[in-house]
Amino acid sequence: MKIIVYPGTFDPITNGHIDLVERACKLFDRVVLGIASSEKKTPLFSVDERVALASSALSHLPNVEIKGFDYLLVNFVRDCGAVAVLRGLRAVSDFEYEF
Repeated sequence: MKIIVYPGTFDPITNGHIDLVERACKLFDRVVLGIASSEKKTPLFSVDERVALASSALSHLPNVEIKGFDYLLVNFVRDCGAVAVLRGLRAVSDFEYEF
């Protein structure tokens, strides 16, 4: 089974996030949306609220699993059994930050 993790704070989930998840669902057997709690950010919604919002927005996709996490991404990816990590880019600055 090919599993991909899409990590982020998703505060809140947007149409852009949903589009990426829908595309990933066509390429992978399972997509895990990992909703991170971050000490560096002050979120508008709690992790539980963000999980609920994402669950509602993605309920039409049967191969999506939504999980909150508060530890290193590399460990979360391993725990999920994922073979890849999905990242979205809003601007060139996002690419420069990631690499």
